[in-house]
Amino acid sequence: MDSGLQQLALCLFFILCRLFQATAEDDWKIATATLSRDRDGSSSVATGGACGYGDLRQSSFAGYSAGLSGKLFNRGSSCGACLEVRCVNHIRWCLQGSPSVVVTATDFCPPNSGLSSDYGGWCNFPKEHLELSHAAFTGIAETRAEMIPIQYRRVKCGRRGGLRFSLSGSSHFFQVLISNVGLDGEVVGVKVKGHTTAWIPMARNWGQNWHSSLDLIGQSLSFEVTLKGGKTIASYDVAPPYWRFGMTYQGKQFHS
Repeated sequence: MDSGLQQLALCLFFILCRLFQATAEDDWKIATATLSRDRDGSSSVATGGACGYGDLRQSSFAGYSAGLSGKLFNRGSSCGACLEVRCVNHIRWCLQGSPSVVVTATDFCPPNSGLSSDYGGWCNFPKEHLELSHAAFTGIAETRAEMIPIQYRRVKCGRRGGLRFSLSGSSHFFQVLISNVGLDGEVVGVKVKGHTTAWIPMARNWGQNWHSSLDLIGQSLSFEVTLKGGKTIASYDVAPPYWRFGMTYQGKQFHS
């Protein structure tokens, strides 16, 4: 190969390397973060927060959770999503080496229109902001920081055990909370099936609570769950015919 072709090949090699590097860096998006008011990261333990997961100390998130601003929360569809977060570009507040943590979206960070978006109104639309649990925040920054610049990206959720189906409602209203979801963690579609019915689509009520106006008491229950990424999994006979409201049952789990 003559020198001209060698130089051309070398040039193309460096261009491809830069394109690959740029694509990798593009996975990270810019946002800001603050420390949650509560050390356990669940500012609404009694009510379960805007996703409905309940007391996060009893969850599988190990204290690594986040409340999302309205733009990121997307009316609850982002509940359960896993985000890798790191503090960047602040020599005083970011921990050395910019370590990252993985958090689960568990709550909504409400706007405060009475304050500016750079002082107090962190979650005002269209700002992209995360309110991090104590464990998550201290893993990337000094707790003395009021607000930190961060980068975040979506990652796959690693979960132990299967999907959890928590049942509530009455003879005229059936609701299920879906939690401990693997892969992208974002549930976008749910169907339920009694042993005498076909698959019946459910509607999102709030957070990751899904409902339907059905009387399924006395029937064994199966659930079909679809993720944002397109994968669907069916868990048959998750709850036996003698199930009760207030109980939680476990189904299959998503795997990559």
